[in-house]
Amino acid sequence: MFARNAVVLLSLCASVALAANLKVDTAKSAVSATFRQMGVPVDAKFNKFVAQLDYDAARPESAKATVEIDVASFDLGDPDYNSEVRKKEWFNAAQFPKATFTATKIRAAGAGKLEVGGKLTLKGKTADVSFPMTVKKEGSAQLFEGSLPIRRLAFGIGEGEWKDTSIVADEVVIRFRVLAQ
Repeated sequence: MFARNAVVLLSLCASVALAANLKVDTAKSAVSATFRQMGVPVDAKFNKFVAQLDYDAARPESAKATVEIDVASFDLGDPDYNSEVRKKEWFNAAQFPKATFTATKIRAAGAGKLEVGGKLTLKGKTADVSFPMTVKKEGSAQLFEGSLPIRRLAFGIGEGEWKDTSIVADEVVIRFRVLAQ
């Protein structure tokens, strides 16, 4: 009787431990964006973000994820460009300092694959989004990777003369790599 109860208790403790929040290694994680300017691909990264993940591979539908990005940390590799994208016409970082994503639905989509749906908020505008994501073991950690194409104009990013999509394309692909354990 004691042995059976001990096994049940250990199983319960293990399932609670698996569902615990994962610690994100921000030094080995990244959030970036790729877009086209006058037809030429441009890659940029967000230097500051916080991700909170609660994931159990055995129960992906119960997973939770939130990401908060400091838009003023958007780095195009040039201080003048970085200053420009913080302005009202672009991210308006003074009024809208954070971009956020909150997962509302996560489901298994095959071995090592997930389909994620949620709410993306940029520059005060919120939209429902969905995207595929992969998850795999990397040492003792789990690596979550994916990409999310968005239309920048839907979020008011690039106002005035910058609405011209022949200069800066409307499509932006947000890519992420999050290592957590």
